[in-house]
Amino acid sequence: GITGTFHYGLQVSIINSPAEYIQSFIRETWLRRYGSSPSAEMITLMWSLIVSIYSIGGLLGSSSAGYLSVRFGRKKAMLLANIPALLGAALLGLSRLCGSFEMIIAGRLFSGVCGGLTQNVHIMYAGECAPRKLRGLIAITASTFSAFGKFVGFALGLREVLGVEALWPILLAANAVPAFVQLLTLPFFPDSPRYLLIDQKDKEGCI
Repeated sequence: GITGTFHYGLQVSIINSPAEYIQSFIRETWLRRYGSSPSAEMITLMWSLIVSIYSIGGLLGSSSAGYLSVRFGRKKAMLLANIPALLGAALLGLSRLCGSFEMIIAGRLFSGVCGGLTQNVHIMYAGECAPRKLRGLIAITASTFSAFGKFVGFALGLREVLGVEALWPILLAANAVPAFVQLLTLPFFPDSPRYLLIDQKDKEGCI
């Protein structure tokens, strides 16, 4: 869950660093396809869509968090969130290779679904699993690791790291790393006691 909230913060911030490169990529791709340069308004429209569609994905993820956390449990819901995260990272990372700025838009949408889902389910899972004395401390890990993800995203976006024209697809696909970490580690964690008792009627498992 911590890696999920870290993924959210990372994806929010890394889009800002390669803005000029992505806009240049849109311009070049458009010219190659249609034989004419796009207008400044079209570039602005495509860039605005790339930035804002993450929030639409987040809305979809947040809206489905309640259903998925009851249907599959908190732990499995967070595991399922890795699917759109990895799919989004693949689309973002391969967009320049495939010559498609539409893949960036789709990748941001899928990443937003993951971010919206994990931000909500993580708080439920952590709060229900934490001992009573540590519940408040554990609950704030969502905001703590979101902020840490944003910091790492800005650091990776520096020109001395990945914020150069040749590496911007790798920068955008960097959110695959926390998704892989969560995918590999989360299966070893227990499910939520509240979910086991109330939704699964498994008193023994809850205890």
